[in-house]
Amino acid sequence: MTNCYHCGDDCITLITEGDKNFCCQGCRQVYLLLNENNLCSYYNFDKNPGIKVKGKFASERFAYLEDESVIQKLVSFKSDTQTNVTFSLPQIHCSSCIFLLENLHRINEGIISSQTNFQRKEVFISFNEKMISLRKVVELLAFIGYEPFISLNDSKEKKGIKFDRKQLYKIGIAGFCFSNIMMLSFPEYFSHGLIDEQGLKQTFSWLIFGLSLPVLFYSASAIFKSAFKGLQQKNINIDVPLALAIVVFLFSGSLSKRILTDGV
Repeated sequence: MTNCYHCGDDCITLITEGDKNFCCQGCRQVYLLLNENNLCSYYNFDKNPGIKVKGKFASERFAYLEDESVIQKLVSFKSDTQTNVTFSLPQIHCSSCIFLLENLHRINEGIISSQTNFQRKEVFISFNEKMISLRKVVELLAFIGYEPFISLNDSKEKKGIKFDRKQLYKIGIAGFCFSNIMMLSFPEYFSHGLIDEQGLKQTFSWLIFGLSLPVLFYSASAIFKSAFKGLQQKNINIDVPLALAIVVFLFSGSLSKRILTDGV
């Protein structure tokens, strides 16, 4: 079976362009767009880095982005020559994504600049509204496989936030739990006799498990949210395996510790 040059899927219906094979017209059109703008180095960073294009994006389902009240909720800055907006893109998964998203200005001259935040799966875009509308920016992102996750409720909250204290709280709680878990595990490393008293091992094990829960449900919440957004758009981003690994590691580690403790 031949794989698609753009997204790597099996080519059930083979579509060719020169010596390149594609699984659908969408992937072929994205390749042609990149090739036209000399952006095919996108394929040099990772093998089959593209995301399979689903559907026709120049449609009426983005018409709401022409409503001025909606635009005001989404943009963070607007002047006569520049408009700034930040989009959540759960599909970001590799260096090729960063390269393409930061070269949007080469595809459309109305886009002034674009910067990605890989950790937060976001792209910050500055564009000239006289040359390209917000709707057209979103349609371009959707066309190349990076349809933004847009929530008008989230946009209202972001405007009022100047400093993200939640991130500091998450780091602080994770550090506090980590240090206490290490302290409770300390006797096991150096002296078996220190915790031979009946019931003490079980107490320490349950305390360690309890301290792990705030890290799981609060400090790591951003990873689970990003993974959920990716799955909503039928895309497995880098946070999906991370979220799965965190859950498996936590519960398998707790189970193993419980078995060893009970066995002793």
